[in-house]
Amino acid sequence: MAETTDVVVIGAGPAGEHAAARLADGGLGVAVVERELVGGECSYWGCIPSKTLIRPGDVLAAARRAPGAAEAVTGRLAPAAAFAQRDYMTSNWRDDGHVSWLAGKGIELVRGTGRLAGEKVVEVEAADGTTRQLTAARAVVLATGTGPLIPPIPGLREAGPWDNRTITSAKELPRRLLVLGGGAIGVEMAQAYKRLGCEDVVVLEGAERLLAREEPFAGEELRDAFEAEGITVVTGVRVTAARRVGLDGPVVAQLADGREFAGDEILVAVGRRPATADIGLEQVGLEPGRAVTVDGRLRAPGVRGGWLYAIGDCNGLAPFTHMGKYHGRVAASTILGQETGDMASDGIVPRVTFTDPQVCAVGRTVVQARAAGLNVTAVSTPTGEVPGAYTQGNGIRGTSQLVIDDDRRVVTGATFTGPGLQELLHSATVAICGGVTVDRLWHAVPSFPTVSEVWLHLLEAYGL
Repeated sequence: MAETTDVVVIGAGPAGEHAAARLADGGLGVAVVERELVGGECSYWGCIPSKTLIRPGDVLAAARRAPGAAEAVTGRLAPAAAFAQRDYMTSNWRDDGHVSWLAGKGIELVRGTGRLAGEKVVEVEAADGTTRQLTAARAVVLATGTGPLIPPIPGLREAGPWDNRTITSAKELPRRLLVLGGGAIGVEMAQAYKRLGCEDVVVLEGAERLLAREEPFAGEELRDAFEAEGITVVTGVRVTAARRVGLDGPVVAQLADGREFAGDEILVAVGRRPATADIGLEQVGLEPGRAVTVDGRLRAPGVRGGWLYAIGDCNGLAPFTHMGKYHGRVAASTILGQETGDMASDGIVPRVTFTDPQVCAVGRTVVQARAAGLNVTAVSTPTGEVPGAYTQGNGIRGTSQLVIDDDRRVVTGATFTGPGLQELLHSATVAICGGVTVDRLWHAVPSFPTVSEVWLHLLEAYGL
């Protein structure tokens, strides 16, 4: 006989954990199915290890910008120490802490691969091949995330490419690193590994600029910074073939214009795909391997009865850890009978690329806003031209920009570039989420001397 609980969550990454915790706190019985490590991609192969590896280079760069501290900086970064700290931050790829946290919430952990097997039914296959069937009295929540995409470039797969898991768990630095893809993962790891000690790093991006989905100035400023650090950036040309020379020789990437670049390893960071190919979607009339379409309450409308939910990366709305956590809260609140809905995934998504300069953005770009039919004005100011930036050291550069909906007189998008700006972003997120008019924002006084004073410059540029 099938075991019954109120809710079954497939996937114990940040999205699944947050949904399960909120449901358990609301008094429901919850079972979480996980085939790998509880804590998910972000904890072990994504945000946590990557930002840990980025941190040493950031600290050193910040010190070198500050006279007095710059003179104290000698020697080189120690990659072995950085890797050891990474191992500590990932708990050496053990999930005991996450498992204890689930147990403390009264949530049952079921180890194995979960697949839909009918209405509100999840079949779990354990590592030893045994199966267990769980029936959800109320809902099933899909939180299966995404996996790395390897493009069909001749010879690439055979060359043994690195993906995000390989590069965030590596124990040694390659002397030369090729990076295929100029999105967030690619650029973050390119700069981190260069600063950790890679002699030669080359970023290959088929689009015309790095971070192609962000404002054009962000990619241009990042390219300038990379080239100043000795990172080679190639844009606007596709990789057409790849090969590894011998068994452990270099990888050679061939471009459409005939150029070739060689590296000891090649990181492929060209995108990710929903991990939905083997979770039984066909059993409920949905297409495997595709993002699960959801409504405003994160339910799959293609499934009768409203019992199936999809949260986080697997629904394709906003593939960020923080958005997955938010989806988990929304879905759980709906299951608990509360009136709520997803307000953020369309137009209020915050995102940070943790390079130096950082690229921090929320909401719509100018192009996206105009495509949505909005009448907008973009205003910008140099990030470094406020006293709060001067106090941080010399050479603080970047751009701060607001995209303002002229009809409603509210901010609909914001981008800040410069070193260490991640905490500045939430002010723009709050302004957009709250629909605060620029006339009201003029009275939000930033403390002195902080980088937040760029808000005054931006509002003045708009005419206030």
